[in-house]
Amino acid sequence: MIHGGLDQLWLMVSPGNPLKPAAGMAPLAERLASARRLADGRRIIATDIERHLHTSYTAKTLPALRKKFPRAEFVWLMGADNLGQLPKWGRWLTIAEAMPMLIVPRPGETRRALAGQAVARLRRHRLPGCSGLKLAGAKAPAWILLPGRENPASATALRQTIAQVSKGETP
Repeated sequence: MIHGGLDQLWLMVSPGNPLKPAAGMAPLAERLASARRLADGRRIIATDIERHLHTSYTAKTLPALRKKFPRAEFVWLMGADNLGQLPKWGRWLTIAEAMPMLIVPRPGETRRALAGQAVARLRRHRLPGCSGLKLAGAKAPAWILLPGRENPASATALRQTIAQVSKGETP
C-alpha cells in the first residue's frame, strides 16, 4: 500500500495546461515517456488518460474518471503550489468537491498556499495529517497537507534531470 492508504499512484500527464504557455512545453509523448521512466508500471502508473477521456480541464476529468471507474476511490494528489493557484483553475470549487485531496508540501509555496484563497474557503474541510490512511473514501471536500519536508521535485526539474542523465551529464 502506498502512503495515505492508496493502492496506486497515477502520474497523469496532461495534453496541456491552460495556465501554462505551450511554448517550451515538451510534446505529450515525450512527457509521458519521461513519467513512465519514473513509474514502476504496477503501483505507480504513468498515464495520458486525459487524452483518452478527451478532457483537458480537471473539472471535467475528475467526473469522467469516476464514470469510467465507478468502484474506485480516488484521491487527488497535488503540490502546494497548485493548491495556491487552484482558484485560477476553471470551476475550482467543483474540483475540491469532486474528491479528497492530498497536498504535498513544496518549497516556497506551502505557506503561501495555506494563506491563500483556496485554503480560506476550504479550511473547515481540512483533516489532520495523521488522517492520511482514511483519506481514500473520505467525503469531499476533504484535504490533508501531507506531513513532512517540502518536496522540491517538479515535473520540469525531473524532466531536466532525466535529460541530463540520458546525455551522460551529471545532474
